[in-house]
Amino acid sequence: MQDIKQYIEENKDRFLEELFELIRIPSISSDSSRKEDMRKASEQWVKILLDAGADKAEVMDTKGHPVVYGEKMVDPSAPTVLVYGHTDVMPVDPIDLWDTDPFEPVIKDGKIWARGADDDKGQAFMHAKAFEYLVKTNQLKCNVKFLIEGEEEIGSENLPEFCENNKDLLKADVILVSDTSMLGAKTPSITTGLRGLAYWQVDVTGPNRDLHSGIYGGAVANPINVLSKMIGDLIDENGHITIPGFYDDVMEVSEQERTLMAKAPFDEDAYKKSINVKELHGEKGYSTQERTGIRPSFDACGIWGGYTGEGAKTVLPSKAHAKLSSRLVPNQDHEKIARQFKEYFEAVAPDSVKVEVSVLHGGQAYVCPIDMPAYQAAEMAYQQTFKKRPVPVRSGGSIPIISTFEKILGIKSVLMGFGLESDAIHSPNENYPLEQFFKGIETIPYFYKHYSELEK
Repeated sequence: MQDIKQYIEENKDRFLEELFELIRIPSISSDSSRKEDMRKASEQWVKILLDAGADKAEVMDTKGHPVVYGEKMVDPSAPTVLVYGHTDVMPVDPIDLWDTDPFEPVIKDGKIWARGADDDKGQAFMHAKAFEYLVKTNQLKCNVKFLIEGEEEIGSENLPEFCENNKDLLKADVILVSDTSMLGAKTPSITTGLRGLAYWQVDVTGPNRDLHSGIYGGAVANPINVLSKMIGDLIDENGHITIPGFYDDVMEVSEQERTLMAKAPFDEDAYKKSINVKELHGEKGYSTQERTGIRPSFDACGIWGGYTGEGAKTVLPSKAHAKLSSRLVPNQDHEKIARQFKEYFEAVAPDSVKVEVSVLHGGQAYVCPIDMPAYQAAEMAYQQTFKKRPVPVRSGGSIPIISTFEKILGIKSVLMGFGLESDAIHSPNENYPLEQFFKGIETIPYFYKHYSELEK
């Protein structure tokens, strides 16, 4: 495989143009007006896989956005790797904070700037090109299947049913995913754990119409004020979540593992500088890395109501709304947490307003054993290209479908991410360093090499 670098060098311009063609499709799964774009992105993935050497690839419908399935079976007795990725992206709002058109990729300062550059078009596309290299050079020793969905950013609502209905089609020995980040460009790491997720929308209703804030202010409860206080009361002065029973099932991490985690390189000052804050905040008694890796959290993702237009309007609004989410850790069941929050939040609402909580989506946490052959193959692959042993880390993020794969398909996943914290995924000016993109294409073939050897 020593010619992988040469293959990348000879084809890098083509790789980028093919990726850009995919990125230009505004496949925002949460936007109902983008339904045709979601299908177009799926059809583009079929072309990508067939051109890369898949024996077959097709768009398969679900009750929501479609998924793409592709495969190349080289030997029935060889291990099978199922590559998972997603073609949907987050909304681009606020659009005025973007320096470039989010769906017209630009290369600047050694990075690709666009929505989906990292999450997950860029990272998933690396697998297609690594696969292409292995097929074209006749070095593929594993069977490979691809599952590219269109609803990851909205909770993979219809993928569990798809998996239930297609267990034989998706049968594999391991699932390989690149939808996570490394500790740094020179510090390779493998994500061994993901937090779970529970997500709600809260709607608060006060008076039956918007009121004049001068005539009614001080006599009628303002839904925005009430909602803001209710949200604020969910976390106490020690960063502890106040929902009754919230911590009942939290898996406590041993002091030994916490000590090992603490060895991962982390520069707190650089971390604060990168996000332009003076101080960090979180649950008392835990480090920053622990707060985002082994402890649950609760956040308001959005809040709105009343008048937000230009100038002033003296209004006491009739309604207020919020999007709330909680990141969960192993043993916390997202459905149980969703019920606990809904029951608690509606129960503590004052009689001056009506509060309604809607559960939107969620997923379980996930842990990958570091002694399984697939993890060891990934570790060896990073060592080969980065010349360093990757650090096992637990991510604060969530990929809800990963735990669902394990539950329905009975398959563990290995998370070989190449993104960086600075890539600004989900934010304006998302980007992906070219170095990471090409390094991913270089590293992934070594996973297949080592995995096929370890599983002999």
